Amino acid sequence: MKKVMLIITLVSISLTSCVSKKKFALLETKNKEIQELLNTATVKLNVCLSEKEALTGQVDYLKQNNSELISSSKELTVLTAKNSENLEKSLESLKEKDLKINRLQDALTRKDSVTLALVTSLKREVGIDDPDININVEKGVVMISIADNLLFKSGSYEVSDKAKSVLAKVAKVINSKPDFECMVESHTDNLPIKNVVLLDNWDLSVKRATSIVRVLQTDLGVNPKQLIPAGRSSYIPLVANDTPANRAKNRRTRIIIMPKIDQFYDMIEKEMKNFEKK
Repeated sequence: MKKVMLIITLVSISLTSCVSKKKFALLETKNKEIQELLNTATVKLNVCLSEKEALTGQVDYLKQNNSELISSSKELTVLTAKNSENLEKSLESLKEKDLKINRLQDALTRKDSVTLALVTSLKREVGIDDPDININVEKGVVMISIADNLLFKSGSYEVSDKAKSVLAKVAKVINSKPDFECMVESHTDNLPIKNVVLLDNWDLSVKRATSIVRVLQTDLGVNPKQLIPAGRSSYIPLVANDTPANRAKNRRTRIIIMPKIDQFYDMIEKEMKNFEKK
């Protein structure tokens, strides 16, 4: 830059001595224009250099940022693959659990279907017109409630001949369901009883239950493995024991026909253990 200025100055001096004033003025004007152009070019050069420096910094930043993005993208790809794998495992686990739930629901549906068929069969065999016999479903089991005046004489645990005809119809249904259990549940009223044979209402209810079980097994051919006698005494009345009519309602025997509970709960327990392993 200094060399250019020196040359221009020498040229100016030389021209001053050799040319006319008019030409000198013209050259001086040209010199100023050139000087202004030079100054303008210098300013633009400095601006360009500054911009270049700024752009170089931006390029370095973008390169660094791009490198970080590439690294993050690789990590994200790995995480996405792992999440996808975990999601597939979770979906598979849900499918297995849904299958277990469906199996349990199917089992309950089958049980309900069998129970309904059993009720229909019993009502057809035993009949539904007798007011002393009631057949219904409670808590998923079939219950046949028989008034004690149809089964026993007052204070007795000897099964009447009339009762045996009813029990024969019940036995026919029980024998058709070898995988079912039959609980004979005897209830008394609250009037105390005691004689040379019976100690109390507990004793009476137990002996009545075992008497019916013996008839079912011995006379009617029911498998004893299916039979469960139970005496409940007077502690689960249907109504208050405050009138003769109410006490008569409370004196009853219930024959409860149900799938073998241990088998049913074994199945549920097995399925629940499978859930816990997942």
